[in-house]
Amino acid sequence: MAELAGLEDPRVREVNERHGDDHGVNLGKLRAIAKRLKTQQELAYRLWETGDTAARLLAILICRPKAFERDELDVMLRVARTPKVHDWLVSYVVKKSRHCEELRLAWFADPDPVVASAGWSLTAERVTKQPEDLDLPRLLDVIEAEMKDAPDRLQWAMNQCLAHIGIEHAEHRARALAIGERLEVLKDYPTSPGCTSPFAPIWITEMVRRRHA
Repeated sequence: MAELAGLEDPRVREVNERHGDDHGVNLGKLRAIAKRLKTQQELAYRLWETGDTAARLLAILICRPKAFERDELDVMLRVARTPKVHDWLVSYVVKKSRHCEELRLAWFADPDPVVASAGWSLTAERVTKQPEDLDLPRLLDVIEAEMKDAPDRLQWAMNQCLAHIGIEHAEHRARALAIGERLEVLKDYPTSPGCTSPFAPIWITEMVRRRHA
């Protein structure tokens, strides 16, 4: 914790706080610490329990994903207060857990929109890598009916799922594009030069173009 405190940079914190993350540690330096520590499950538990955002990010990097029980991961997600901790927990731990599919189903329709966003993020992953048994037309129905008015983080995850359906499944591409055009979700999202807009019609079209190229 002392080492993490020594890496605190007010300029980094200022940038992070604009995105809802309350820490000032450069992520490259955080990853360097994790590389040095290697996997240490017990230390990961202790770091997580501090509640400190930088410590929790480090915990995620040094933990053993398959060591967590289902209920542990459920509790961890619900107390992951900041977007970066939430995103890393889902991407680096839950996706590698043996409980991933069970948690995806449990979180997908959770009344807490932040928890539900994790379910949608995991569903987007399955749309790309393991679409068997997914009802893609039904997913599009829900997106069409609910994405426009969904809270920010849930909306982002639903939009990600919409884009992945359009990119990966040609038979549903026209409908995915039409939904994106009609709802206009993230149409005006600021995008850095050289990056692809998260607006689903642009995202889908660009990724399909690259594959054909």
